[in-house]
Amino acid sequence: WPGKQLHSTSYRVPEPFHGQVVVVIGCGPSGTDISRDIAGVAKEVHLASRWSLSATSEKLPGHANMWFHSEIDRAQEDGSVVFHDGSRVKADVIMHCTGYKYNFPFLTNDATVSVDDNCVDPLYKHVFPPQVAPRLSFIGLPLKVVPFPLFELQSHWVAGVLSGRFKLPSKDEMVRDVTAFHSRLAARGWPRRYTHRLRDREFENEDWLAEQCRRGGPEGWRREMFDAAMQVMVERPENYRDEWDGGDYDHLLAQANRDFAAHCQRP
Repeated sequence: WPGKQLHSTSYRVPEPFHGQVVVVIGCGPSGTDISRDIAGVAKEVHLASRWSLSATSEKLPGHANMWFHSEIDRAQEDGSVVFHDGSRVKADVIMHCTGYKYNFPFLTNDATVSVDDNCVDPLYKHVFPPQVAPRLSFIGLPLKVVPFPLFELQSHWVAGVLSGRFKLPSKDEMVRDVTAFHSRLAARGWPRRYTHRLRDREFENEDWLAEQCRRGGPEGWRREMFDAAMQVMVERPENYRDEWDGGDYDHLLAQANRDFAAHCQRP
């Protein structure tokens, strides 16, 4: 295929795509945001998703130059991109908004941890490899989460374990926990690449970490605000960042501001 290909990690501004036909692979947060950003200057934007039906090929409401497709079947030497439903476009650019692969080239190949189908294994609670804990730990592996509150709790836990304030279970207990965790995922039919995808289990994980760290978990208003924001994002993907409805959600802002004010007043 003769066109240009790049990953979303390289994307900065839409202007380089002026007048071009762009195929965006992936309809997660990066794919949906970038496709709408590019649509303002591109000739056409075609968003391909593996979650759509195989016969999908439709124009997105509210956009004169955006289409939603099933997965790409193949790309051809004449510049065509062919989708599973048989439709095709002559594209200038393919933008891969397909996530990231875990990679730890600085670790020797000693079988302490391995990456298989984007699953880092074995890890106790996504952080500690049982064989070498606590000498090695991983911060920030979970995805589909609100990142910084979770990663701050992980960091607090690791620091407490290293300083001796918190204790880990025995190696055998951690291994059994990891085995049971993977068994539960397998029973749900989840592929290994979703091992670190917390999503609906995010606050449950944060509550567990907070308990280990002997501190409070996420505030109630933070959980409610997350749910409200996700609902608004689905309902208004074009402008959910720019407009605030107020009304039912104003009390959450008031609670957050009270907590922040109390925090800022501490010596």
